[in-house]
Amino acid sequence: MGMNIVIAGAGDMGYHLAEQLSFENKDITLIDQDKDVLDNASAHLDVLSVLGDATSLEILKNANVRTASMFMAVTTSEKTNIIAATLAKQLGAKRVIARVRNHEYLQVDHEQYFKNLGIDNLISPTVLCSGEISRMMQNSTFTDVFEFEGGKLNVVGIPLDQSCTLVNKKISDMKNNPLFEDIKIIAIVRDQLTIIPRGNTLIRNNDHVFFISNKKAVSSIIELVGQRKVGIKNVMIIGGEDMAYTTALKLEKDYRVTLVHKDKERCKWLAERLNDTLVIHGDYKNIELLIEEGLEEMEAFISLTESSETNIITSLSAKNHGVYKTIAHVDTREYIHISHSIGVDSLINKKIVAANEITRYLRKGKVEALTGIYGVDAEIIQYEITKGNRVTKHALKDLHFPEAAIVAGVIRGEAVFIPNGDFQLMIHDKVIILTLPEAKYSLEKLFN
Repeated sequence: MGMNIVIAGAGDMGYHLAEQLSFENKDITLIDQDKDVLDNASAHLDVLSVLGDATSLEILKNANVRTASMFMAVTTSEKTNIIAATLAKQLGAKRVIARVRNHEYLQVDHEQYFKNLGIDNLISPTVLCSGEISRMMQNSTFTDVFEFEGGKLNVVGIPLDQSCTLVNKKISDMKNNPLFEDIKIIAIVRDQLTIIPRGNTLIRNNDHVFFISNKKAVSSIIELVGQRKVGIKNVMIIGGEDMAYTTALKLEKDYRVTLVHKDKERCKWLAERLNDTLVIHGDYKNIELLIEEGLEEMEAFISLTESSETNIITSLSAKNHGVYKTIAHVDTREYIHISHSIGVDSLINKKIVAANEITRYLRKGKVEALTGIYGVDAEIIQYEITKGNRVTKHALKDLHFPEAAIVAGVIRGEAVFIPNGDFQLMIHDKVIILTLPEAKYSLEKLFN
C-alpha cells in the first residue's frame, strides 16, 4: 500500500504536485469543482478524481481524507484552503498544508494560530518566489543556484556560447584539467531535453550546463566558462501586483529599485509601502518610457506583470538594450521549457517553486533537500545513508546505478567530495543525486 495523498485544487499547482508525486507510486486523489480541469488531470496523470467543493465534509470523506498521510489545499481561494485544511485534520489526515496569499498569516508569531487549527504548514507561492528571485540576483552569472548544507556544495546552471572553452569537447577530455577536481558537470539541457552526461557526451554551443562544486570552486566555474561577472546595483521591476510588491520589498534593501506599473491607484498604494523603491506610473509595454526611466542603466530587469507574454517580450527588449540579467515570471508550464532557447536568462513560475517546496515535506529516505530546476526534467535529491547496505560495500562504478541518475556530491561530516567512479560511500554520508523521473523509483530502492 503506497502513501495516500489528497490534493484539493487541480489547477497548475495541484497538477504539478500530482505529476511530481505520481512517479513514486503514491495513491493520489484530486478534488476540484471544475470538471474540465479534473478531466484534464485524470487524462494525463495516474490519479483518482473527486468532483466537488473541498470544504464539504461529504466530499472530503469520499476522497478518503480520513486515511490520508498528507492533505494539501492549493486552490486559488485562500479561504477554501484554510477551511478544507482544518476539516481534513479533524477527519484524520496526518499532515496538512494550505496555500495562502495573505502576508500577515505568514508572520512567525502567527504560526501558532494555524497550528491550533490543525494546519501544519502554510505556503505562499508569491513569497517563496520573491525569495527565489532574490537568490538569482545574488548569483547573477548563473541562471540557477542551489545550495546544500548552507553552501558547502552548490549546483549552478550556466548557458554556454561559442566563446566558451568547453564547447565541442567531450566530458572525458576534461579529466586532466585541475579545475575539475572540485567541479563536475551533472546535467546538460539541450533543445528542451535533459541529458545526464557520460564520458563520451559532447558539449555543444548553446548547451545549458549544470555544475556542482564545493564552496571555493564556484569562481573556478566562471573562470572555466569564461563569462564576465557583473555586479548588480540598479534593478527595474515591471508590474504592481502582489509578486512585484513582495519582490520590491525584498530587493530594495540591497539594490536601487525602480518599479513601473500601469495602474495609478495601485502605484499610490505601492509608494506608501515601499520606502526605498522609486515607483513610476506608466505603461510598461512602452519601451521608450522604460528607456526614459533609465532602462539602459539597469543591470537587472525583472518582469512580474500578470501576462507571461508581456513578461517574456519586455525581458527580450531589455536584453537588447544591454541589460545584463533578465528574469521573467511565466504562468504557463509550456513556456518554462522554451525559456533557455529564447534568450531570457531566467524564467520563474511561482506554482512550480511552491510545489517543489511542498514535495520536500514528503520525501522518505531522510531526503533533506529537494530542488526542481526550471526547464529541466531532473531534480536534485539528498539522501542520508543510515545503515550499511549494498551502497556502502562497493565503489560507485560497481553499484549498477540507474543510467538516468548521477551522484553529484557527497557530504561527510565537515568534508565535501565531488566523487568519481572509484569513490565508496560510508554510513552517515549525505549523498546528493541528480535524477530524471524514471530513475527515482530505483533510487529509492537502492537507498532504503
